[in-house]
This record gives sequence, C-alpha cells and structure tokens, in this order.
Amino acid sequence: MRAAVLHTPGAPPSYGTHPEPAAGEGRTLVRVTAAPVVPLDLLCASGTSYFGRPAVPYVPGVQGVGVVERSAVHPVGTRVWFATSAGMAPGDGSLAELCAVPDGDVVPVTAAVPDALVAALGLSAVAAWMALTWRGRLRAGERVLVLGAGGAVGQVAVGAARLLGAGRVVAVCRSEEAQERARRAGADEVVALVADVDELTARLAQACDGGVDLVVDPVFGTAATAASQVLAPFGRLVNLGGASGDEAAFSSSVLRSRSAEVLGYTNNALRAEQREQALTAVLEHAERGALGLEHLVLPLAEVEHGWAGTAQGAGRRVVLQPGA
Repeated sequence: MRAAVLHTPGAPPSYGTHPEPAAGEGRTLVRVTAAPVVPLDLLCASGTSYFGRPAVPYVPGVQGVGVVERSAVHPVGTRVWFATSAGMAPGDGSLAELCAVPDGDVVPVTAAVPDALVAALGLSAVAAWMALTWRGRLRAGERVLVLGAGGAVGQVAVGAARLLGAGRVVAVCRSEEAQERARRAGADEVVALVADVDELTARLAQACDGGVDLVVDPVFGTAATAASQVLAPFGRLVNLGGASGDEAAFSSSVLRSRSAEVLGYTNNALRAEQREQALTAVLEHAERGALGLEHLVLPLAEVEHGWAGTAQGAGRRVVLQPGA
C-alpha cells in the first residue's frame, strides 16, 4: 500500500510503499480517507520523547477517518473516526491507505461533516470540549479565557465555550494571524501575547472585566502565570499542554485567597465512552456549522510538506488524504 513511512527518528516521513496491515482478532481494518498531522505525531517520531525511540520503519498518525473494510464488531462500510498508538507503541498509524485499529478505538461517525474536517477536529476538539466540561466544569454565564487561541485546541475551545453558554470569551494569541483565527472562532476580545508577565496580567484583567472563571491553557509558561493572576474566586485553570514551556510560576497567596484550582488534563485519562460522547457532540455542532477548525488539505504524497507545516506551527491543521 502507499503510505507515509518514517525511516529515521527525527527526520520527516517519506511517501512510499509499506506492507498492508493485518487485521487480526480484536482489530478493525479501516480504509483511510483523511488523517491529520498533529504535534503528537512529531513528538513520537522525534525519538526523544518520553515514549522512547520508536522502532522503524513505521507509519505515523495517531488518528484518522475512514471506512471499515473488515471487522468483527463494526459493519463493513461504516464511516468511522479512529485513534492509534503509532509512535507510542509498536505498530503503524493512520498516514496510509489502510490502518488496523483496536475495535475499542473506532468511533462510528454519522454527522454530515466532511472527512477532512472530522480529521482536523479529532482529538484536539475532544480535548477542548472535555477541558471545558469535564475538568473545567463550565457553567452558563461564566467568563472563559483561552490561551493559545489561534491553535487547534484553542480555536475549538473558543467556539465550544460560546456554545456551552459562556458569558464572555477572551482569547490570547501571539501573531496577528492567530489573533484573526481566534476572532473568526468567536472570541469577544483578543489580547496580544506579550513577554512581560505584569503587562500581560494587566491586559487580561481589563479584557476579562476584572476576573475570569475558567482558563483553558494549552501553552503554560508566562501566559499561564498571568492567567492565574486574574482568576476569580473559585476560578479554575485547566492545563492541556506546554507549547510555551514546561514551567509556570503561581502565587500561593493568590490561589489560596481565591480558592482557585489548577487542574491537569490529558485525553489519555478519558474512558472510551467519554471520548466517543465528546467527539459525537463536537461533530453534531460542526454539522450545524456552529463549530469548526481552520485546516489545510493535502494529498498524502505531500506528507513532507504537511509535516514541515505542522513543525513550523503554521496555525492551520494539516490533513492528508490518501488517493487524493
């Protein structure tokens, strides 16, 4: 089959041929129609992550969309979204014409949403939705602050917060292009990221009308430090990643005086049914045109270009299509 194959950890995968996967007991064979290139793919392929050095050659791709070709659980022809452990454990992923997936990691898709958008949303949308609802416990009327709002998780978090009844949604972004993406996603106000924590804190306090009830934070670093300073009483900061660094400084007196919470989030903590429910909810909103994610669709043959775009943080989610 045709696939994107990683031969050397740290280098991009190349387009070529690879043995077809075998769908044994407990596995579903999917013909892939769309698969995103996400930061986790690059991390796994780097050979320097906490997952260890992957065995090569292998096909990257931790998620995708396609149609069931063979399964003992899912009817043949069913349109599905799926997750893989490619790069985290031995085995191949979604950047290929075919992918064999554990039955429990396959989610039927019934929403009338294009495959490329389903792939673009995927786990980023699940993370944003669950950070707001499950971990963040968002209540109608609350003020929400989204850090890194021009990225994939951030764009969805902005739109989802509005759908979930937030009274005000403020976004923080670095570049002008990212700020425009956040505005298009539905932010009431966009704050430009600055390096000085005190200045950023002042800007956030003004934009959030004095305080914020829930922070969605995929970046950490100085942005998280500033956001923690504007938490309202009983405010929550949910961290989903460290795009701006692995450390942030928090004031004990601020957290204690406001009974505030700093919470960690990972999709890996979700049960399969939670993940399916979150993805289904997101796609229902996407079907109505109420939720989306800016993305770039490329043929699988252009995997090196798509890989480089993700590495550069171009802002739009790259989605590859086999056979395109």
